[in-house]
Amino acid sequence: MKLVGGREPGPLTIVDYDPSWPERFERERARIAAALGQAALSIEHIGSTAVPGLAAKPVVDVLVVVPDPEDAALVGSFAAAGYELRVIEPGHRMFRTPARDVHVHVWAEGGAACDYLRLRDLLRRDAGARREYAELKRSLAPRDWPSMDDYAIAKGPLIRALLGHAGP
Repeated sequence: MKLVGGREPGPLTIVDYDPSWPERFERERARIAAALGQAALSIEHIGSTAVPGLAAKPVVDVLVVVPDPEDAALVGSFAAAGYELRVIEPGHRMFRTPARDVHVHVWAEGGAACDYLRLRDLLRRDAGARREYAELKRSLAPRDWPSMDDYAIAKGPLIRALLGHAGP
């Protein structure tokens, strides 16, 4: 994985659910749809801000499914819409707003794209899983993380366990 701009250590804040997050997603969805047109096969609100009642980092996560995430034209389309390229890895690109309050994950259909949606849907319907995930996030937040990627990796075992019990 290549991080454009390198690692960014910093404080991690988890806040209570904000009912304005779905509205923010809808604004970003419209912006992305206008920028990508037919290249966007789907645009979904993912991550903790997509789960009513779940505490989260105040960063709206968006999943965009495209035929080829490695298509170089995507970088220009996102840049023209005001997003910056942050992550480059095989089959995945991540863009964000300059304010760093929106992350756009670009994947092909299947695989990781499905996992993001399965986790979101599980957390929406299962109060116990939602509570367990929120407790983990709040326990991890005060730690000194070299980057947000390290925080995400630390959540991995619980996410895999939840997805393992979620079914297809």
